[in-house]
Amino acid sequence: MEGELANIKKWNVLYPVYINSKKTVAEGRRIGLSKACENPTCAEIGDCCSYLKLPFAIEIDKAYPRDFMQRGRVRVLLKKEDGTLYNSSIPSRKQLMLRVAEMVPRHHGRTKKQEPASTSTAGPSNKSGKGGKKRR
Repeated sequence: MEGELANIKKWNVLYPVYINSKKTVAEGRRIGLSKACENPTCAEIGDCCSYLKLPFAIEIDKAYPRDFMQRGRVRVLLKKEDGTLYNSSIPSRKQLMLRVAEMVPRHHGRTKKQEPASTSTAGPSNKSGKGGKKRR
């Protein structure tokens, strides 16, 4: 375990802020707004990394330096010790951010959450508010 932790320090760091469409470049977003996703979590990023067959480690206790209220980061290993890639379609950190941002909106936890939310917002929208008398 000790040797593995020493190795993790050399892995690429991916903060959720890097791919968050709600953030500006000054606040830490690193990819284009059109390619970014809305409010990603560390768990969603980790699931995307496991789907891409990349080794990753979630560090919940770490915070993003520019915004210390943003908790958590994901460490990802792109290359093996001999220099070959784990996933040949992801050669760089930037490519990893783009692929993860593309996958997070389709995450199974996210699609389940949005379905009940859309039915609950549709309920009150059927009412047109108070139906009292109009003033003349």
